[in-house]
Amino acid sequence: MVATRTISILSGKGGVGKTTMTFNLGTALTDFGRNTLVIDGNLTTPNLGLHAGIPLYPISLHDVLKGKVDIYDVMHVLPSGLKIIPASINLNDLKGVNPELLSSNLIELVGKLDFILIDGAPGLGREATLVLNASNEAIGISTMDLPSITDLLKSIKVVEQYKKNYIGSIINMVRYKKYETKREYVSSLLEDTPILELVPHDESVRYALANRLPVVHHKPDSRASHSIKSIAAKLIGKEYKAPWYRRWFR
Repeated sequence: MVATRTISILSGKGGVGKTTMTFNLGTALTDFGRNTLVIDGNLTTPNLGLHAGIPLYPISLHDVLKGKVDIYDVMHVLPSGLKIIPASINLNDLKGVNPELLSSNLIELVGKLDFILIDGAPGLGREATLVLNASNEAIGISTMDLPSITDLLKSIKVVEQYKKNYIGSIINMVRYKKYETKREYVSSLLEDTPILELVPHDESVRYALANRLPVVHHKPDSRASHSIKSIAAKLIGKEYKAPWYRRWFR
């Protein structure tokens, strides 16, 4: 039986690239040979299916949480090999949904996958905490601005309250400008919890999204792609070295 790691991907606020990171991190783990599933746990404003190019998948996580179908019925395998369970973008599908059923349904998948990444709703509301409750571990996403970092710290505190393992933070869309908060100060604000990676701002991510592809495939040599691969490598205990020109030039 496989030792499945179930990781919630959280953020204190929206707009920090959480869904994009979930999609790409799942793809990178798959490329490293890990059997990986990504789940859209943001039931009210889901976007993971849009990233993967399957926005109108006929059945979704909403149907599972209504008790209509089995969780395997809504699992879709992308060309990359990454498995995905999308949520419905139809507002009417929220009727009759019981988010608390997420945990019990995930039990069926434990032992069959290496990684389950759940894209949680931003903030600290019920949707976000139910995703956290269904996980064993958590990763936080923030940008370099103080409001995002402050809100991420609140999320970390909730992770601690739920007694889940906080793997670390990903600081996303970093521009390396003088006006940005310094890494040392960010680390201090986050109470010296681990920072997994500073992912640079990269226009390749937007181009990849427009093509409904993960950036790690659309532009595999982009700065963002190498950073995401580095995070995936850390999760599996593998050493990853970006090309020298990506390490020295931003």
